[in-house]
Amino acid sequence: MEIIKNLHSYLAYIVLAILILAFVNALLGLLGKREFTMHKDLRVSLFALILTHIQLLIGLILFFVSANGLKAIQALGMGGLNSAARLLAVEHPFINILAVALITIGWSKHKKKEASSAKFKSITIFYGLGLLFILSRIPWGQWFS
Repeated sequence: MEIIKNLHSYLAYIVLAILILAFVNALLGLLGKREFTMHKDLRVSLFALILTHIQLLIGLILFFVSANGLKAIQALGMGGLNSAARLLAVEHPFINILAVALITIGWSKHKKKEASSAKFKSITIFYGLGLLFILSRIPWGQWFS
């Protein structure tokens, strides 16, 4: 279980970096009125999508096997969780599932668009919201302790 926890923790840095890159790339493409290219723009966005899904799967495994996830809820009940435990057992998983759903929606919407500006706009909005959701529920205290 420690391996899964470490993998989830260290992969988070990579996921955040590529997600920020995909968001900034789409924002600059939108503001700069660039053409959406398969070589760069599609690959960066797709890589961010894939990595966020992998991170979610690892996180879900961790949720079910870790003492800080489902087992904490079962042992203490929802009312028995303090704020730190609630963050790990409830808020972090729930918000990150929503974040990955938003990123997936952004990817799906961009594929249906013809114009480059519309593609960049979909990725900018949905990847940006997903990134904000993720950043809002990272257990920062554990990352930097």
